[in-house]
Amino acid sequence: MGIEKGMEKIETALPGHSRRKARPLAALRHRNYRIFWMGQAVSVTGTWMQSIAQAWLVLELTNSAFLLGLLGAVQYVPIFLFSLIGGVIADRLPKRKLIIATQTCLMLTALVLGLLVALDAVRYWHVLVLAFVAGTATALDIPARQSFIIELTGKADLMNGIALNASVFHGARVIGPALGGLVIARFGLELCFFINAASFVAVLAGLFAIRVKEQSYASRRERVWHDIGEGLNYIRVTPSILYPILVLAGVSVFALNFNVLVPVFARAVLHLNAVGFGFLMAAHGVGALAGALFLAWVSDAGPRPGLIVAGVFGLCLTQLALAPVSNYPAAMVILGLSGWSMIVFAATVNSAVQIAVPDNLRGRVMSVYSMVFVGATPFGNLFSGAVARAWGAPAAFAMGAVLGLLSLALFLPKLIRPGCSSVSGPGLKIPS
Repeated sequence: MGIEKGMEKIETALPGHSRRKARPLAALRHRNYRIFWMGQAVSVTGTWMQSIAQAWLVLELTNSAFLLGLLGAVQYVPIFLFSLIGGVIADRLPKRKLIIATQTCLMLTALVLGLLVALDAVRYWHVLVLAFVAGTATALDIPARQSFIIELTGKADLMNGIALNASVFHGARVIGPALGGLVIARFGLELCFFINAASFVAVLAGLFAIRVKEQSYASRRERVWHDIGEGLNYIRVTPSILYPILVLAGVSVFALNFNVLVPVFARAVLHLNAVGFGFLMAAHGVGALAGALFLAWVSDAGPRPGLIVAGVFGLCLTQLALAPVSNYPAAMVILGLSGWSMIVFAATVNSAVQIAVPDNLRGRVMSVYSMVFVGATPFGNLFSGAVARAWGAPAAFAMGAVLGLLSLALFLPKLIRPGCSSVSGPGLKIPS
């Protein structure tokens, strides 16, 4: 109770406080959410350290932008293939226990990769196999973890919880890549993988400490395909979910391939080492963190189509601006703006979808969200890797941005029409 009252005092003292007060820390008043949030803060920092270490490892082993893109494809193909099944499992099983299992699997893959690097036994195919295993665990993890947030915050604070969760994830992007670059330069790649494996202890400890009612929503007597179809049909008949997800799908494939293009851009265009690459990714993370905090500040107003449109425009236009740049500070600024736009877009779609969907379908609907947002990555990685290999990273940034804008234009009339301006699904109301 003392922490909750302290949060209220902090929010009251914030600038702009009024009767219709902004509540940027609203979700942190919930004990379970605080525990989950703090565990995530530690874990995702290690994840970002591993991300840049893995990319740098592949470039050291192969010196190929295409093979780096192939790694991304192998890591994310399972998410595309298995996310729908993961959504059914998330609705059928208690989410906390499912997340504990998936996080444990991810911890073990990081540990194995670190050992292979430390023993100087790592080969490119090892990285591919472990990436596929991690991707399969992630396919089950994302729908459960995304749909678990509402059990920690309730609907009233859901958008704030999503925004604060994104702030942790992207705040770690500021620390993780920069720290990872320094660790690689000073101690070697393997320590990044070991740190990531150790970081999962924090999130697992938090999950064991959370006290929630273990519940499931979908009957285990129905066939999996029946449950998948039920979720897909709900999306089809709910415009406030359908069109944001369609825009997300197009933008994810063409304009969200930073994990492939930034390391190539850093190495081939800006001629940076691992430290410079790490700080370049950190700049993108600073922008994303700023975007997440902005959304937390305005979360009381709910998700709006205007934020989705503005986010896509900002994301694509900054990538067009980045294409001709060969100056390191300028690239950092542009990537920061791109990160801000990316999180405003993606987190608003996430919030709109979760608020509109009923509890018994949330895991399955969020599995579609994860399939198009994360699972579409293989197609985007292969596309960007192939373009970068043929014409360079700047051309890949520019082409992806143009195609991302076309994706928005295709669904823009449906996205901003009055029937889609509300995020309430059939028979649902947004809590005040």
